[in-house]
Amino acid sequence: MNRTELAQQVASRAGIDSNQAKKAVDAVVDSITEELSSGGEVAISGFGKFSVSDRAARQGVNPATGEKIQIKASKAAKFSAASGLKNTLNG
Repeated sequence: MNRTELAQQVASRAGIDSNQAKKAVDAVVDSITEELSSGGEVAISGFGKFSVSDRAARQGVNPATGEKIQIKASKAAKFSAASGLKNTLNG
């Protein structure tokens, strides 16, 4: 499901028009993105938690040449599912 399909599902389930649903989905995604970019986390009860994970610098290998390369430290978005979501997925 992509963002447009998600907005259509929201519109259908909430009984609102698709433009309002698109704005709502965009607002949620933007809010999560802003919170993560400032180093925070977003927890949605019964769904899960979005947070930022730090990846340390490390040495890697270029698969094409076999040459050793240095991979920079980076940050990545991380999602941890809540037990309610896990239970729904696993029946």
